[in-house]
Amino acid sequence: MFSMTGFGRGEYKNGGIELTVEIKTVNNRYLDVSVKCPRIFSSQEEAVRSSLRKRLTRGHADVFISYSDKREREKALRLDEGCASAYVSAANRIKQLFPEISDDLSVTSVLRFPDVIRTEDASAADDELVSALCAALDCATDKLNEMRAVEGEKLANDMLSRMKEIEKLVAGIQKRAPLVAQSYREKLEAKMKKLLEGVEVDEGRLLTEAALFADKSNIDEELTRLNSHISQFREICTEPLVGRKLDFLVQEFNREANTICSKSNDIEVTRLGLALKNEIEKVREQVQNVE
Repeated sequence: MFSMTGFGRGEYKNGGIELTVEIKTVNNRYLDVSVKCPRIFSSQEEAVRSSLRKRLTRGHADVFISYSDKREREKALRLDEGCASAYVSAANRIKQLFPEISDDLSVTSVLRFPDVIRTEDASAADDELVSALCAALDCATDKLNEMRAVEGEKLANDMLSRMKEIEKLVAGIQKRAPLVAQSYREKLEAKMKKLLEGVEVDEGRLLTEAALFADKSNIDEELTRLNSHISQFREICTEPLVGRKLDFLVQEFNREANTICSKSNDIEVTRLGLALKNEIEKVREQVQNVE
């Protein structure tokens, strides 16, 4: 079992290249990968996403890439003609507005203006840089998954401990449920005797009313399904990727608990049912953290 929350950092240092990849993941219903990297790696963004899709199935992942390249490489100068033209036009306009100012505009002075000349690498990321990126990315993903596995184990232990509490509550409801109809019959008989003031109560009518109530409030099916859900939950927790399965199963837990509470006409069953819903909600919150 893996948590959707984690962090991993991978580094590559060799031959003048220093490259770092950091991956931070948080909860998300589906897999969403955001890559923040220098422009030189823009063409590799989809490859980074594809690599993570092979290792992650759910969650939002932020990938941060930074690098330093100290290799001896050919550099190229790029002239921004639009920027240079704008500077020259502005200078000529100033000369028209203020003819008394001496004109020192020259090619050399234009070259000194910001952003007119830019130094760029002669090419985009070469094979060596791409290999460095892949190595750092793999390392970061491995460390991310190591952390997510540790967190996942903690989540599994917490949910399984809560499952024991849920099992106890279900057992308590099962123990109390058969007594509900009998309790209702006794209360109904006492109420009728009080209202009829000593007149003998119609036993047949009393039994009919008790039977109707027992049928209406019967929760045997719900309890059977809850016990089945508990067994399924424990079995699913042994699998590596469980988030979607557990998410669906917890919805079924809630459905049965709601039905029990709606059918209940007994204070003790209602109390246990509300406690059951509370524990199920705690499990549901934890399931939201699981891949």
